[in-house]
Amino acid sequence: MDKDIVFGIKAAELSAFNMAYSSYHQQIYQFVFKKTQSEYIATEVVQLCFIRLWEKRKTLNEELGLNVQLFGMARQVMIDELRKEATRLKYNTSSNQYPFTDNLMKMIESRDMLKHFEQEIDSMPPIRKMVFNLSRQNGLSYSEIAEMLGISTKTVESHIGKVLSRLKHYMYTILM
Repeated sequence: MDKDIVFGIKAAELSAFNMAYSSYHQQIYQFVFKKTQSEYIATEVVQLCFIRLWEKRKTLNEELGLNVQLFGMARQVMIDELRKEATRLKYNTSSNQYPFTDNLMKMIESRDMLKHFEQEIDSMPPIRKMVFNLSRQNGLSYSEIAEMLGISTKTVESHIGKVLSRLKHYMYTILM
């Protein structure tokens, strides 16, 4: 089903785009809201994510699930929006106008660490990277990932454990 939607979007079919929107807009909104606790940012990210989907439709990967591609776009758009908000906060003396707290600033300040973590994750075997991203970025449970990929929940648990262990080791080496 997702492949048909991806092919339709790549062919500039509005019906396929509308199907993707109706299938995923609420999930993306919830994902972003959970991360930011901001209705404004969640709404903006959903809109910008689907605009980006349409603009980048020719580069969509037919072999990769639409949900994975959309959540990747949403994550990047969310980071961009958070940076914009941080800049506004930095240059606005009355920051009480904005519903963002120290958590936003901490997220922005830690972007370098996240970039290093992403590079570390990218260097891992593809299946391990996919399992980790489905769990952490898409918020899927171990059993949902296992079912989606046709592997056992123990295997999912093992992959995530190995990623976390490697990231902890990496963080330890940076801090020491």
